[in-house]
Amino acid sequence: MARRVKIGLVQPNIWDDMDANVAQIAALARQARADGAELIATPENSGFMGANAAASVAAGRPEERHPALQAFRDMAKEMSAWFLVGSIAVKPEGANRNFNRSYLLAPDGEIAARYDKIHLFDVDLPSGETYRESNSIAAGDRGVLASLPFATLGMSVCYDLRFPGLYRGLAQAGADLISIPAAFTRTTGEAHWHVLLRARAIETGAFVIAPAMWGNHPGNRQTYGHSLVVDPWGRVLADAGEGVRAVTVEIDLAEVAKARAQIPAWRHDPSYAMPARAAE
Repeated sequence: MARRVKIGLVQPNIWDDMDANVAQIAALARQARADGAELIATPENSGFMGANAAASVAAGRPEERHPALQAFRDMAKEMSAWFLVGSIAVKPEGANRNFNRSYLLAPDGEIAARYDKIHLFDVDLPSGETYRESNSIAAGDRGVLASLPFATLGMSVCYDLRFPGLYRGLAQAGADLISIPAAFTRTTGEAHWHVLLRARAIETGAFVIAPAMWGNHPGNRQTYGHSLVVDPWGRVLADAGEGVRAVTVEIDLAEVAKARAQIPAWRHDPSYAMPARAAE
């Protein structure tokens, strides 16, 4: 099994026009493929970014007739490459909320794996920004591993990044490559993005690929960009910085075994008791 592979990260600026968003991603994906990428990855919300929860819910479509998903499947087939759709809004028939669903597409355009975002971004930031993802998104309830010819992929989305237990479990189940597509806010991205991604790579001894959204979006939202690839030792191999662009980097998956042999903490979890919660 080949252990060296080129990863392409697509960093778009997504708005509330699905056709334009798909066209933008297609151009960037083709650039990454021309640079030799065998796995191309897009960020969270690759199909649509609405101004509010109502707009986001309205943009959701059932999987079997989702125009963005079909377009991405066609791209994977056209480029004959593995294609990670960071996420799109998928709404089952009759539902009043979407799933924030990530897809791994095979080079023939078939769906190889699906993952529904587990942790929902319901926060009030010191900047005054308020987010209630649960108003428009239904949470997933299971971790997902996917088999590629060169790696076992553990899938996640954005806010999942802040919950290390998920990544511990994925690594212990066999993941040596972890995807964390995101639309991180500029406020939280500047503070936490790099350090959290490096921590997840170090804790699991896995490669982390994190395609990210960048720019200004409807509803006065700003995202941070800085799509990253991090190796199992915590070194940043690629950082897209700011702007609309694609970056491609070669990784050597043999580095996973090296890092885990040096610091095998990913499999040293003992059982222990926790103290009772203190009275409030």
